[in-house]
Amino acid sequence: SDISYAIINLLYMKKIFFLLFISFGLLANAQFKKADLRASGLTCAMCSKAVYKSLSSIAFVEKINVDIQKSTYEIIFKSGMGVDFDALSRAVVDAGFSVAQLQVTSVFNGIKAKKGAQIEVDGKTIQFINGNDQLLSGEKTFSIVDKNFVSAKEFKKYSASAGKTYESGFADGKRVYHAIL
Repeated sequence: SDISYAIINLLYMKKIFFLLFISFGLLANAQFKKADLRASGLTCAMCSKAVYKSLSSIAFVEKINVDIQKSTYEIIFKSGMGVDFDALSRAVVDAGFSVAQLQVTSVFNGIKAKKGAQIEVDGKTIQFINGNDQLLSGEKTFSIVDKNFVSAKEFKKYSASAGKTYESGFADGKRVYHAIL
């Protein structure tokens, strides 16, 4: 009976250890917190309102703070929901405008970022096209520089250093977001 009790305790402790391990493993991944989006082509408050309304309809958007003078939108993401940067761009385009800049803030827990290497961040594949090898820890902001996230002039500038996946935004059938730190 004492041996049975010891075995049950051991199995219980293994189960707890496994659950803790999984929980900490999930915490080790980065999570997107917010984005600062600058729209282009806006000429009035009604334009800004159209973009705001379109962005507000996205399920993973929790809150939006607007600066009408700068045509910028601070977009706070809902915790635990997947973020789709292409959905943000589509929302702006659907409102009749374009994205001039998208800066994303994420909390990193020791992710190595090498220039040109692809890393997984909150379920998204990010390829940093600049910077030296560095360890990303804490809150960091980076800019998405793919087509539909920068001007045509900037897109052309980055295409020289971004690599072969930059034109299409895809590698092996998977969406790759190109970014600069």
